[in-house]
This record gives sequence, structure tokens and C-alpha cells, in this order.
Amino acid sequence: MRLVSFALVMTACLGGGALPSDESRLTAERERMVVEQIASRGIRDPLTLAALRKVPRHLFVPEEQRAEAYADHPLPIGHAQTISQPYIVGFMTEQLGLRGGETVLEVGTGSGYQAAVLSEIAARVFTIEIVAPLGEEARARLAALGYGNVSVRVGDGYKGWPEAAPFDAIIVTAAAPRMPEPLREQLKDGGRLVIPLGEDDQEIVIVTRRGSAFAEQRVLPVRFVPMTGEVRR
Repeated sequence: MRLVSFALVMTACLGGGALPSDESRLTAERERMVVEQIASRGIRDPLTLAALRKVPRHLFVPEEQRAEAYADHPLPIGHAQTISQPYIVGFMTEQLGLRGGETVLEVGTGSGYQAAVLSEIAARVFTIEIVAPLGEEARARLAALGYGNVSVRVGDGYKGWPEAAPFDAIIVTAAAPRMPEPLREQLKDGGRLVIPLGEDDQEIVIVTRRGSAFAEQRVLPVRFVPMTGEVRR
């Protein structure tokens, strides 16, 4: 599902939507974000770039942060959580290897921005958020913006979403101290899991499933908020 009159919908449902006179400025800021922060750093996948150009990032941050929505850094969204730096969103999305029509699982919904980006490419997105207020807000936001192909669940994402598995791709947007085995097992053959692993020293790891075997590749040092819940036990 694509965006439908998002400024009017968000003004009515969530408040603080952009005025029509702001739309050209926001579009220019979003384009500058894609060109200067993402494409210039090597992200080339046209589906990823098109999704980032379309999703209104400023509607996925708290109103007091909206002036910084397209800046080159993460932003706080409350409850000790953040919305990732735009480049990291682009990098992790590209690493999933989506070509359109896939079923994707996200662990760590946050404000819903990454899920919205994924939904512009994939056929179905299932996303799980352990912080209940964030999950409920993201569900309302995504619905108000017309992302009908996104399903939001409040809960611990460690065990994934078994009834919707297997997934073509899985993305985790919080740093896990160890590999969540249930997520690996919910990958389709040929599917990819993109996850930050580590505590003080974190790296994005790409897991590719080939039958019953899993190949791992460490690709980028990062800094994410920690994944919580059962993965810590």
C-alpha cells in the first residue's frame, strides 16, 4: 500500500502534519538526504533509493525533532529508543536483497520508519516492537499513512513471527548480544537476515540461508540501542 494524502491524514490523526506550503521544502530535504547521505556513500539499489525518496521521514519522528528529520544522524523517539541514521536504514535495506514481492520480518519497529521503507518494496511486512507505547503509536501511524501491507505486533521479537514464516528476509534494528536462533530458522532457503551483533563493539552481520546451512558475513561497524527481552537470558 502506498501513501494516500499523508499530510491531511496525519494532521487529523496525529497532529503536526506539514502544511501544503512546506511540501516542496520537505521533498527537497528528502532528495538531498538520499543524494548526499546515501547514494554518495555507495547505496545503489534503485528500489531502496526510491523507497527512501518516498517515505516522509519527518512524520516518523517526534514533532520537536522534525527540523532534524533529514539530518545525517539518528534521533531519539522516546523510551530510550532511536530512529536510525538515514544511511544505516538505506544500507540495511539494500543488504536484504529485495527485488519486490517478498515477505519480510522486522524486529524493532520503533517509530515505524524502517517498516514503511520496506513496505514500499516488499509485498508484506511483519514488524515486532517490544516497547508497547512505541508499537501502538507505530501501528496507528502506519495505518494513518496508508501502509496496509504492514502488520505490527507488540511483544518480544526474539522468537520472530512463526505463523507468518518463512520469510524472504529478516531485519533486526537493535543490537543483539548473540544470534537469535529462532530468527535464522524462520528464513526461507536463500533468504537473508541482517542484524547488528555485539555489545560495546557492534557489527552488522548478514546471514544467508542455503538449505540447512547458514553463511555469515560481517560488513559494517555500527552503534545501535540494545535488543532486550529473551535474547538477554
